[in-house]
Amino acid sequence: MNKNSQQPVLVYVEDDEASIVVMKAIVERIMKLQTLYVLQNRADFVEQVKQIGMMPDIFLFDIQMKPYDGFDLLAMLRDDPEFNKSKVVALTASVMSEEVARLKRRGFDGAIAKPLNIEAFPDLIAKIINGESVWYIV
Repeated sequence: MNKNSQQPVLVYVEDDEASIVVMKAIVERIMKLQTLYVLQNRADFVEQVKQIGMMPDIFLFDIQMKPYDGFDLLAMLRDDPEFNKSKVVALTASVMSEEVARLKRRGFDGAIAKPLNIEAFPDLIAKIINGESVWYIV
């Protein structure tokens, strides 16, 4: 868990407002966390992360976004020495085995299928924070 906080720090990047509302409800109401940062998929993404002022425990990236998709954001993080070892989890509606293989090949630390399973999500996040690899694609 983040040394700067009693709670895990989560960064979520998503371009769908309905998905953002669902994520906030799960994290804030069910998980009782106040450390969710919703950032924009822009060229200055890494600068946005640095402005948080603490090291995120987990990055959650939607894969299908524009102008920068989850793969682009992952590359931005991995290119920055400060964040190149960060835990990055893909959130995707595409759970075909080819897509999962592509996520692993490109360097994601895990994947969680969308729509999110409200009951399973808190446990999945706990496992990731504890260093487990989670590929929850049901």
